[in-house]
Amino acid sequence: MNCLEEKILKDGLVKEGNVLKVDSFLNHQMDINLFNEMGKEWKKRFEGKQINKILTIEASGIGIACIAAQHFGVPVVFAKKSKSINLEGEMYTAEVESFTHKKKNTVIVSKKFLNEDDHVLLIDDFLANGCALQGLIQIVQAAGATVEGIGIAIEKGFQSGGTMIRNLGYQLESLAIVDEMNWETGEIKFR
Repeated sequence: MNCLEEKILKDGLVKEGNVLKVDSFLNHQMDINLFNEMGKEWKKRFEGKQINKILTIEASGIGIACIAAQHFGVPVVFAKKSKSINLEGEMYTAEVESFTHKKKNTVIVSKKFLNEDDHVLLIDDFLANGCALQGLIQIVQAAGATVEGIGIAIEKGFQSGGTMIRNLGYQLESLAIVDEMNWETGEIKFR
């Protein structure tokens, strides 16, 4: 069992509705040592790929992507969930639906930060139905860039996202794949 799975078993909480609460170490309070180990693991799994940029989505993926980027020596770009006054110029956009928040967002990446010369690693905290990843893939494709791989901290293996993304031919590396969760008992089973 890897250190992420151990941390999930120790500190994760299963909630009704297939929600895995990991806010004490992953997506509210962040365990930087754990993120560092995750970054090392992704660096091994994507060895030989010509990655020159990491792309994630606001907000929970940013911390993980930043620590991982140190192992790749590349910058991080994140898709913003809302347009602000300091965003200027042409943008790539995609509509994504959040499993956790049960709402749709139009995510935005400035065209000046992504182009046809980029070889991109997508990083995110969770993979459930794959909507966020589909949006990021759409943005990379619109830029004429290449998705070199996808790194996910926690995949809900009992939901459709992982299968769908793998069927599209992408190298998807999830560090913990949860196959079963029971909110009544709190039990979590990994693949």
